[in-house]
This record gives sequence, C-alpha cells and structure tokens, in this order.
Amino acid sequence: MASLSKPQLLYTSEEYLISERDAFERHEWLDGTIYVMAGETPQHSLICTNAIASLNLQLRGRPCAVYSPNMKVYSRLPSDTALKGLFAYPDCTVVCGEARFHDEHRDVLINPRVVIEILSPTTETYDRGKKFLRYQQNLSLTDYVMIEQAYPSVEHYERRADGSWIYSVTTELTASVTLESIECRLPLADTYDRIVFPNLAEEEALP
Repeated sequence: MASLSKPQLLYTSEEYLISERDAFERHEWLDGTIYVMAGETPQHSLICTNAIASLNLQLRGRPCAVYSPNMKVYSRLPSDTALKGLFAYPDCTVVCGEARFHDEHRDVLINPRVVIEILSPTTETYDRGKKFLRYQQNLSLTDYVMIEQAYPSVEHYERRADGSWIYSVTTELTASVTLESIECRLPLADTYDRIVFPNLAEEEALP
C-alpha cells in the first residue's frame, strides 16, 4: 500500500467517497490520507477465495452473509473528527443480521462481525497495527483473522465480553480455526487449497 500523490494533503471522508466511487482502482482512507491499494499475488487471490468459499458454504441458510473484497468497511469512534477514521476493503467480511451501511449508496458496511485480511510484506505492519486498531472501533466486530501467504499460519483475535481480545495462532495444515461467534471453522487445509509452499516442498523432498 502506497500513499496516493495529490496536491491536497488531507481529504475528508466525503471527498474520499466521491473520488472512490468514480475511481478505476481501489483506495483506502485513513485519518484523512488516501492510499492506493497494491495489486494481489496469485496466492493472495486463491487464499481469499478459499476462505470466502468455506465460510459461505457453512453460512448458507443462516442469518450471516459473506462479503467479497469489493465491499468497504468504515470504522471510527463517535468522538472522531471529520479527518479521523478508516475506510478499508477487507479481504473477507462477515455480517450477521441486517447489514447496516454508511449511507444511501450501500457500498460501505458499518457492522462487520468477522474481518479477514491476507497478509503481504507491504501491508503486514499496517494490517497488524493501525488497521486492526481502527477495526476494533466497530463494536459489532468479534473476530479479526490474519492469514499468511508464504507459510501456513492463521492468526485469530477474538473479542471477549469485557472488550479484551484473545490471541491465538494456528500453523498445522491439519488444524482449524474456530470462529465461535458465527459457529464456523476455517480448516487450514481448505484455506490453503492449491497453495504450494516452496520451503515445505523442499523439506519434504529431503531424504
């Protein structure tokens, strides 16, 4: 993710949305700054569609819906000024009950239950830091999941009733991550289906 070069230094959320709805490429907005979203690798795309497919199948016929990476999520505190907050495109979003939107355009969710991000070298620090801090401001959010591309690893933050977060990491391809709030599981074997890890392949080839 790289900063978008424009004459103006900061943009209001309204200016961002007007620009974004006419844009050919996707951008995210954080505290008044607009960022260009980097292109995705084949691994990123496969992992994302695998996770979406797995959750969508489990949630079929239930009051929760899975949204693609083309749906924005807005996060802010009630006390935030016009130049504070986050408009982001999570790799996967789950909403339970009626979806609530930022405005009449219905292209920005404000009540995510689960957010999943596929980590990459250029965005990992952002996903772990400022982005997660902003996502937490959505009181509807119960689960934040980060999936590695280069090796099997799924990190899971689960919000407890007192507002604190429990952290866990799963690295075995035979294991699953449980998302209790939506009564679903993310099996790593399904999440990483058709993904080849070069280092693991080399280790398995050793006598």
